[in-house]
Amino acid sequence: MKKWLLVAFTLMMVAFLAACGSKEEATEADTASAEEKETMTVTHELGETTFDKNPKKVVVFDFGVLDSMDKLGIDSVVGVPQESLPAYLEKYGDTEKYENVGTLKEADFEAIHALEPDLIIISARQADMYEEYAAIAPTIHMAVDTTKYMDSFKSNMTTLGEIFDKEDQVKEELAAIETQIEDVKTTVSKSDDKALITLANEGKVSAYGAASRFGLIHDVFGVKQADEGIEASTHGQSISFEYILETNPDLMFVVDRNAAVGGDASAKDSLENELVQKTNAYKNDRIIYLDPDYWYLSGGGLQSVSQMVTDIQAAFE
Repeated sequence: MKKWLLVAFTLMMVAFLAACGSKEEATEADTASAEEKETMTVTHELGETTFDKNPKKVVVFDFGVLDSMDKLGIDSVVGVPQESLPAYLEKYGDTEKYENVGTLKEADFEAIHALEPDLIIISARQADMYEEYAAIAPTIHMAVDTTKYMDSFKSNMTTLGEIFDKEDQVKEELAAIETQIEDVKTTVSKSDDKALITLANEGKVSAYGAASRFGLIHDVFGVKQADEGIEASTHGQSISFEYILETNPDLMFVVDRNAAVGGDASAKDSLENELVQKTNAYKNDRIIYLDPDYWYLSGGGLQSVSQMVTDIQAAFE
């Protein structure tokens, strides 16, 4: 009889411990699930968007954000517009790993919908179609505000860090860029040279001043302007070669749009004509062709902004 009671007691204890173990495992699973589904809300230029943190499937339409996700080692990207990808981000052109979701201006909404993304990140080029993106998945707008470039850039990167639990790494990257900027500002402050920033496109030239698309050269890095009257805009102020000669900059920064989008025309061939050859910039071999991958396609990224600082530093050394 005693033996039977001992067996019964043992079986009861085993069942009890098993039940406790199952309950503990269930609790841990519930906790893990809750952590995985922690939500956050991002307020951006086009609205307010709530979504799960650490999204597993992200469609990215901003190459600056893609640049930053790549730098931070975030592997959640499932779709990008693969036309005109910057060369240093060419791995995202692998159609076996990443879905081609259209172009920067024309999205393939069917392809995006099929991916069932957890989050879509867009920029200025896609802003007009925000509602169409948001109808598919939570969508946030992360363009850089060129009127306050660094504040906007830092805010975007901080948000990106919060989304993917990369806050500490983002802080380190931003601190390194700030150090670069202080160095270039020190170098630039020693020069009285005045610069003209231009975008070359199929033989036409536009100028950019402070608070414009490439205005951080003046606003952030402290480079003096050859013409302080240039209107601030995204697309630049259309100028003539006569204007360039009259302005006579000490150096010119040139962004070649044709090189960025795969055009045939050479900015150098059209820009360095007889009129421009009379400027101080040409005579002193100070027409600087900026890498369009960083300056035109993927500005506002951790890698691109760092390279931008490096480019301006090199121009004054």
